[in-house]
Amino acid sequence: MPHSAPRPIPEPNGLLTAERVVDMAAPVAPVISPDGRLVAYGVVANSGRGGRPHSSIWVAAADGSAAPRMLTDGRARDAAPKWAPDSAFLFFTSDRGERGTAQLRRILPDGSEDIAKAETLTRWRGGVCDYYPLADGRTVVLLAEDEPTAEDERREAEGDDAKVWGRHLPVTRLRLLDLATGVVRTVDGLGDRHVVGVTQRPDGGPLAVLSWATPEIDPGVRTAGLHLVVPETGAVRDLGPVGVEARYPVWWNRDGAWHLAHLAVTPGHLVGALAVIDTVPRATGPTVEQRNLTVGMSACPTELVQVADGPPLALFADGLDTALYRLDPQSLRLHRLCCAPGALTGLSASHSGETLAVLMSTAREPKNVHAGPVGGPMLRLSDTSPELRAMCWGVQERLSYQASDGLQLDGLLILPVGRTRDEGPFPLVTMVHGGPYFRYADEFTLNAVDCGQWLATAGYAVFLPNPRGGSGHGHEFAAVVAGAVGGDEWTDILAGIDMLIAEGVADPERLGISGWSHGGFMAAWAIGRTGRFKAAMMGAGISDWGMQAGTGEWGIMDAALGGSTGWNGPGPHLHDRNSPISYASRIRTPVLILHGEEDTNVPLGQAVHFHRALRHFGVEHELVVYPREGHGLHERAHQLDALRRIRAWYDRWL
Repeated sequence: MPHSAPRPIPEPNGLLTAERVVDMAAPVAPVISPDGRLVAYGVVANSGRGGRPHSSIWVAAADGSAAPRMLTDGRARDAAPKWAPDSAFLFFTSDRGERGTAQLRRILPDGSEDIAKAETLTRWRGGVCDYYPLADGRTVVLLAEDEPTAEDERREAEGDDAKVWGRHLPVTRLRLLDLATGVVRTVDGLGDRHVVGVTQRPDGGPLAVLSWATPEIDPGVRTAGLHLVVPETGAVRDLGPVGVEARYPVWWNRDGAWHLAHLAVTPGHLVGALAVIDTVPRATGPTVEQRNLTVGMSACPTELVQVADGPPLALFADGLDTALYRLDPQSLRLHRLCCAPGALTGLSASHSGETLAVLMSTAREPKNVHAGPVGGPMLRLSDTSPELRAMCWGVQERLSYQASDGLQLDGLLILPVGRTRDEGPFPLVTMVHGGPYFRYADEFTLNAVDCGQWLATAGYAVFLPNPRGGSGHGHEFAAVVAGAVGGDEWTDILAGIDMLIAEGVADPERLGISGWSHGGFMAAWAIGRTGRFKAAMMGAGISDWGMQAGTGEWGIMDAALGGSTGWNGPGPHLHDRNSPISYASRIRTPVLILHGEEDTNVPLGQAVHFHRALRHFGVEHELVVYPREGHGLHERAHQLDALRRIRAWYDRWL
C-alpha cells in the first residue's frame, strides 16, 4: 500500500520550486588569459528562446580586483571562449546570426554587454564546431563540417534525403582561417577522417591532431589516430593509432625532445579507467611506442592541460575529491600538488602555468569559477546563482563502507532538509550514477537528472553510491564490470543501503531507486533482483544489452559491458543474463520510465521494450517520452515535468 508523502520542510524564503532548480544559471568553460590577468567563461541559463538553453560570455580579473563583466547579452548561444595568444582579444562562438549554426566571433575583453563590438570572423554555412587560435596571432584552426553544395540544397528542398548508412553523418574537417583576409583553407591531407581535437606545439611548431576514421562513435572512438600538421603548408604526417576514447592531446618538452601526451582508456581495454599516455614523435614515419604514465595509480585522470613553459598539469578523480597533479619530466610519474573536495572541472592554465582557473563547488554551493596559483588558495570569481545561498539544504554526508567482499567503497548521503540522523528512519531514494565510468563527488548537484536536494526538500533521504565500474579508484575498480554489469556493482549498492538501514537512517519499508542512463539500467536491474523497493525511476536506461549493442551509438563498447552481441550465434547469450528484460516476470515494483524520443545513445526502443514487458506482466508503471530530446533533457518544460513527475511518483508510492 502507498504511504503518505513525507513532510517537506519550509525554507526561509519558501519552498524550493522546480522553476528555481531549472532556471539556475551555471558557469561553464573557464579559460585564463595567457598573461594570467583575466578569466573568461560562459554562463548558461534555460529561460531563453523556446525554452532552450542560451548562454553569455563573461570576463573577470583573475585576482578578484574587479567584478565580473558580461561581454555578450545572452540572447543567443555565445560559447567556447578562448584567448588570442597575446591576451588582447577574446574569441567565442555564437549562433546569433542563425540559430543552431555557430560562427566564430572576436571581442575586446574591455567591452561591456555590447555584442555590436564583437567582430564576426566566419560566415561558414556549415557552422563552426570548435576552433583553436594559433601562436602566430594571424591564424585560427577551425573544426567545421563541409558547407552545403547546390546539390545538397536541391535535395533538401525536394525532400530527396535518403541516407546511406556510414556516410549519413557529416565529417568535421581541419581548416585554417586567415584572420587578415577571412579566407578559410581546408587541410586535405587528412582525407575523410573526422577531426576531434587539436593543439599546437608551444613554440609555434606543428599541430597535434586527433581524428577518427568516421564521425560515428562506434567505430570512431576505436579508430582514433594521431597526426602532425604543419599549419603553414598543410603537410600531414601520421603518427599511428592511439587508444580508445583518446582526448586532450598536449605537448611538453623533456631535455630538448618534444613529447605528446593524451588521455585514453587504459591500453588493451574497452572498459576501464582513463590513463595518461605519452609518446615521442619520431622524425619520420609513424610513432609506435606509447607509455602509460598512470600504471598502478588509484586515482583516475579526468583532464590534461598543456603548459607552455613546463610539463603538463592534470586533474584526477580521487574518491569523492579531485586532485591536481603535475608530470615530473625526469621520473615520468605524475605527482600530486593539492586536493579539493568535489569534482573540479574545466582546468585552464596561464602561459607560464603559474595561475589556474577551474570550476569548483562545495557540498552546499553550486559550481563557480575560481582562480589562483598552482597549489595555492583559489578565489571564487563568479556568483551565478546567489539566490541559492539563503536557502536551506539537506546535510550532505561523506560515506565510507565495505562491500560484501571487503572492498572499501564511498558515497554520499543527503538527509532530508531540516532533519538529523537521530530523527530517522526516513524514506530513502538511492540514485545510481550513469556511465558506469562516472562518480558522485562531494559537491553540490541539483538538476533535472541528479535531483538529490530536490527530493531532500520533500522529506526524503537520498543515497548516492559509488559502486564498482566508476572512476576515482583506479583501473581495476573500473574494469571489473566488463561483461558483468549488475554483478559486483549491484551488491556494492545493496551493501550501502543495508548499512543505512542498520544505522537507522533508512526505513526498510520505504525504499526507492532511480538513475539515468547506466543508472537507469541499474534501477531496472534492481527491481528484477529484489522486491524491497517500493518505487523506481528508470531514466534513459538499458533494458536489453543485446539490443543496445546493435542499435546504441556506442555499439561494441556496450557489448563489452553487456558481455556479448546478438550475432554471436543462437544463444543463450551472456548479455541475456545481464539484461533487466530477462527478469521482467519477477518485477512487482511500480516503475516510472522517462526517455528522450531522439536518444541515439540509448535508443527509445529500450524503454518501449521494457514498457511492453511490464504491461504484459501487469506491473504498475508509466512511460513518458520527451519529444526532440536526446540522452538528456534540455528543454525547460521537459526538465520541469521530469522534476515534478519524479517527486510525485515517490510521494505516491513511498
